[in-house]
Amino acid sequence: MKTLLLLRHAKSSWDDPVLSDYQRPLNVRGKRDAPRMGRLIKEKNFAPDLILCSTSTRTRTTCELAVAAAELACPVSLLDDLYHASSKAIITVLNKHADSQPCILVVAHNPGLEELLCVLTGEWKKLPTAALAHLRLQIDSWKDFTLRSDAQLINIYRPKELA
Repeated sequence: MKTLLLLRHAKSSWDDPVLSDYQRPLNVRGKRDAPRMGRLIKEKNFAPDLILCSTSTRTRTTCELAVAAAELACPVSLLDDLYHASSKAIITVLNKHADSQPCILVVAHNPGLEELLCVLTGEWKKLPTAALAHLRLQIDSWKDFTLRSDAQLINIYRPKELA
């Protein structure tokens, strides 16, 4: 079995119209929520073995703030392939990783994350900014992970629901 954690980037700022979508930073709420989700990761003892993160500014900052709050020491790979990746593209990225990593955290974007969650579980669940989905996959190898893999949604944690 493998564990997959899906973290949508925290709320970004649209204040600077000159910045491209890729360059948008987090806004005040995003800077508050990203560490909140990191503390949740620590509290739940999720302890990913690897973090795969989109290279956009908002995802990198979300990842940095969450990792610091969770006090994680695992490797972080920044991947251009995760920038606005589809569910299929996210799986392709995961297929390339070692089986010695039982838990992987992906920090990326919608609609790809919601799409992946829906395809794997058969349920449409909303992933607002900074939401974290916890899935258990019935696979032995990341190479075997497909859109048809059996997945169990353990929980979705949303920043607004946390005290």
